[in-house]
Amino acid sequence: MPSGGKRKGAGRPPGKGSYGEPTRPVRLPVSLVDRVLRFVRNGETAIPLYASGVSAGFPSPADDYMEGVLDLNEYLIKQPAATFFVRARGDSMTGAGIHDGDLLVVDRSIEAVNGRIVIAALNGELTVKRLSNNKGTPQLKAENPAYEPIEFNEEDSIHLWGVVTNVIHQV
Repeated sequence: MPSGGKRKGAGRPPGKGSYGEPTRPVRLPVSLVDRVLRFVRNGETAIPLYASGVSAGFPSPADDYMEGVLDLNEYLIKQPAATFFVRARGDSMTGAGIHDGDLLVVDRSIEAVNGRIVIAALNGELTVKRLSNNKGTPQLKAENPAYEPIEFNEEDSIHLWGVVTNVIHQV
């Protein structure tokens, strides 16, 4: 009896997979696998990126050529397996450009060091604050003078979930 190769009746019947139609194997460069999978799963498309900047002061003549395409996943997410999104609530971080309802991109693979904006679970409640060091004592500092810094106490349960890398908000 031969071994290996195609066997009659083996495998999934055509059209019974998650795509509802026959599939075929394709070889991809390893560097493109995540991008292709995101496209197939989510129908993501690249958006045109124009080389000319948009003047926020006096208008300037526009360049009519495209620099390339921009995939927001590649632009906003450096470590897909370590990245998640969370929505901001409240006004304690307005000084850092984070407003109520903004979508925060959080990377768990980045080290939470002094000065970084982090997502922390403090006594079971999530908060977004700037990690700060006050005379050797770590604290979570708001970017709104109406809020006092949160100093860590021994009885507090604190877990740093990740570092905020980007803020997405509507204008």
